Amino acid sequence: MFRIAVAATLLLPPALLYTRTVGDTLLSTVAILFLISRWARHDATWLRPLHVRLALIFWAWELICTLIAGRPHEIVEALVLIRLFLFAAALEFWLLAGSTQRRQLQYVIVAIAVWIVVETWQQYALGTNMFGYPRWGSGVLTGPLPGPRAGLSLQTIYFAAFLPPATALIARPQWRYRLAGGAVLIASMLTMALIGQRMPMLLVLCGYGITALVLRSFRWPMIMAMLALGAAIAVARLAAPQEYHTLVVVFLHRMANFWSEPYAIIYQRAIVIIQTHPWLGLGFDGYRDNCFDPRYIRILSWIPVTDIHESIACTIHPHNYWLQIASDSGLIGVALFAALCIAWLIRIARFMQAPGRAIQVGLFVSLCIAFWPIASTTGLFTLPNAGWLFLLIGWGLAERQENLAAPARTGQ
Repeated sequence: MFRIAVAATLLLPPALLYTRTVGDTLLSTVAILFLISRWARHDATWLRPLHVRLALIFWAWELICTLIAGRPHEIVEALVLIRLFLFAAALEFWLLAGSTQRRQLQYVIVAIAVWIVVETWQQYALGTNMFGYPRWGSGVLTGPLPGPRAGLSLQTIYFAAFLPPATALIARPQWRYRLAGGAVLIASMLTMALIGQRMPMLLVLCGYGITALVLRSFRWPMIMAMLALGAAIAVARLAAPQEYHTLVVVFLHRMANFWSEPYAIIYQRAIVIIQTHPWLGLGFDGYRDNCFDPRYIRILSWIPVTDIHESIACTIHPHNYWLQIASDSGLIGVALFAALCIAWLIRIARFMQAPGRAIQVGLFVSLCIAFWPIASTTGLFTLPNAGWLFLLIGWGLAERQENLAAPARTGQ
């Protein structure tokens, strides 16, 4: 079972990149095998940590809210939501407890990130990727994918893939290695900009700031990468006009007219739902299933959105994790999930500044920007996004476990 589960975990990243169904099957298989293995060993110690208990409490509350809403399909969705938390637990306590498996997973993640980078530049230079797909209609580069998901996929694994090799090179005394480390940061950041998706780019920049606060050695390389990005944007108006228009012109226009933009209309509708059902929400997928209800099509005096009848307000999720949770399970659900996120981050952050722990820093930063409250996002519990997110959570928790085990192995 262990070998099957490890193989499924290593196959998960490429599956998440290309196919939701296979990715969900692999993730669910790992979760089920973990439960079977714990039952066979009569091992319940994995239930003791605070973050595991908070995860189960949050899941139970989401299920209760959905049962009250009474929609059969959503009840099933809420019930199987537990597979995501079990998958993260399987990585922490079982599959990634050994350094060999974590190293193998890191190789896979680096390979996926490099693949996205290479295909992005190929599509930019030649007009299509190796599969013949051109850039998206809006001008966004799709990298190795048929649709505009390269930015989000690369942003999710960016720091786990690029931070460890970059910091390892920068830490070496020879200048050629330091320059190579800086080149890794600059090339990866320019790729994010070249893709042309604004929110992933902004979140990566936010991640750079968090990394600089954690790692002192990262600060000068970060400044150099920022200067390179600024220079690239300055010349992009001539060298890459489509990317410049998407990344700069459209962004500034949307910020100047935010309250008439589709995202503001979506957020306003979600806030109306939350204000109407502040404690229990509307259950799993409550926003999607109730968005057209006339009760929630009304103006709020404290939000300057007037186009409340726009059909664009009704999407499959409210494009923000925290609004999604609040519309599903109310403010109680938000409080529980916030406590869970804090427990995850505190647990991952312990020992991450020890020498040679750049991967742990990268995973910590990745999760910080993933849970950043002011952001436009995809669905929190929808694959492939949920698969990437809970893969990083379980991996980060497993890295923390490695630090705890180190003193015992060295006899300290």
